[in-house]
Amino acid sequence: MNVMSNQFASGPVLDVQGLSKVFSVNSEYIPVLSGLSFQAGPGEFICIIGQSGCGKSTLLKLLAGFIPPTSGRILFKGKNITGPGPDRCVVFQEDALFPWLTVEENIGFGLKGRALSAAEKQARVNRFLDLVGLTEFKNYLPGEISGGMKQRVALARVLVLSPEVLLMDEPFAALDAQTREQMQNLLLSLWEQLKQTIIFVTHDVREAVVLSDRTMVMGRITGKTIINPIHLVPIPLDRPRIQNSREFMELAAQVNDPS
Repeated sequence: MNVMSNQFASGPVLDVQGLSKVFSVNSEYIPVLSGLSFQAGPGEFICIIGQSGCGKSTLLKLLAGFIPPTSGRILFKGKNITGPGPDRCVVFQEDALFPWLTVEENIGFGLKGRALSAAEKQARVNRFLDLVGLTEFKNYLPGEISGGMKQRVALARVLVLSPEVLLMDEPFAALDAQTREQMQNLLLSLWEQLKQTIIFVTHDVREAVVLSDRTMVMGRITGKTIINPIHLVPIPLDRPRIQNSREFMELAAQVNDPS
């Protein structure tokens, strides 16, 4: 099922071809994804939305290389993804920071294995401390900062590695409404500066319309049967987006019920 077939001048960054995933649970085979095909272009922001159990997080794990597909393949810039790689980094809902390291040390942790001088590593860390607005909190421990700040650290810790693809699994779901909006604005600002391709899983229709260039609405599964087709909804709105505008409301309604 080819739900997104775009042509990109320099070729797609991600190319998913006939992707299926079946899990074995208590000697039963449970299909989660079936024949999914799509492409993501350089610097594109795609949100994935759908009901619980439709395979959103499984798809993200497949794109990250954490689990193998049952059939089909995933290409990164034309090459098969066979496992995790520094070109694709994941931000989870839980920040997963090291509680014994400071904000600064958490952000720089992934640079330890990089062939960079100490000065270059420090310069990178300083840059991302500034980009996420945490320079004055660099010596704080995770237990001493708010949930929103922790997610800023988690985001900076990944971005400092300069991945070409950022995979985000409901990273703002646990935040209050005001902090969530602030994080959405920060993410858009960083994306506009750094030009990564972002695949962002969410349950929130408004969040998908606020953030994405395109939203992929995944079908749901009943028993072993995948029902409802997967839909692609382009979001052709200028940014920043006005959530009470007629155009925004119409797109939100289309994402909520794309059939």
